[in-house]
Amino acid sequence: MQTPVVICVTPVLNEAWILERFLKCTSLWADHIIVADQQSTDGSREIAKRFPKVRLVENPGKKYDEQERQRRLLAEARQIPGARLIVALDADEFLTANFLTSPEWNSILHAPPGTVVSFRWVHVETNSTDFNYNAIAKAHTVGFMDDGSDHEGKVIHSARVPLRPGARTLQLNEIKLMHYCNMDRGRYESRIRWYQCWEQLNLRRRPLELYRYYHVGLSAQPQFIKPVPQEWIQGYAEQGIDMTSVTRGDHYWWDNEVLQFFDEHGTTRFKRLAIWETNWGKLHGQVHPDQPRKRYPDPRSRFDRLVHWWLRKTQPHYLAPSSSQKLHYWLVQKALRILGW
Repeated sequence: MQTPVVICVTPVLNEAWILERFLKCTSLWADHIIVADQQSTDGSREIAKRFPKVRLVENPGKKYDEQERQRRLLAEARQIPGARLIVALDADEFLTANFLTSPEWNSILHAPPGTVVSFRWVHVETNSTDFNYNAIAKAHTVGFMDDGSDHEGKVIHSARVPLRPGARTLQLNEIKLMHYCNMDRGRYESRIRWYQCWEQLNLRRRPLELYRYYHVGLSAQPQFIKPVPQEWIQGYAEQGIDMTSVTRGDHYWWDNEVLQFFDEHGTTRFKRLAIWETNWGKLHGQVHPDQPRKRYPDPRSRFDRLVHWWLRKTQPHYLAPSSSQKLHYWLVQKALRILGW
């Protein structure tokens, strides 16, 4: 079997905070890195151009559309001749460094065409002293030994690679996928506020469902938080790549997008979303320092606030509830759905 060329495909929109680290790490295992930039304004393009393995392509789209960016990335990858292993990662995702020594990597390279590759996806976080991860890890299919299959994606929460019915799946256990979303908690919170608003406008998903889905990475029980194993980062450290520090911001581009949603649709439309612990007037001043500061009063009723309190309190146990908790959550959530949640 011909040894495949290894191609990483990555969409980018304002990822300068982590893109250099991502490209350094990915360059250790990928022969080509295709970056589809969607009009970044933070220097992401300039960072990408510094790496010899990067092919920078334009994504001129104005709207959020995973299907379109995946189509663009896959088409560009297929311009590269020969057998192809395609790995679709976001800029805040890293293979654990034990890919350098694990026999699983060789298994990937020798997988037959049409095989999809699934990694355990772990959320990594840091504070001033500790570098930890959430031990509750779900399988995440991001690899594909290309056989030319069509890719039927979706606008949001799309499979990243073609998933042909009956396709062989290679599930990895030693090599994991580290998700650095929580390294900058403020950034992650900003992003999930935007996601909730976007889905409220475009998909009309229930507020209860949105809360449970998007707050998984922020609410792990203490017993599931473990120190990051040394073998996950040692290989990168030996290459001079810092894997533990992070530069945090005071506001993010998603904040401006949400403020625009408020101005266009009003705040009442979003009152049941878990976005109101944020001082939006202060954020407006940070995002638009040259403009008079606007006020965005919290539109929630007392009952809305009570529901959000209950969701925060129960979220850490939601993924692994006891038998009594399961019944409690089911009853309360059934009642909330009747009330429009």
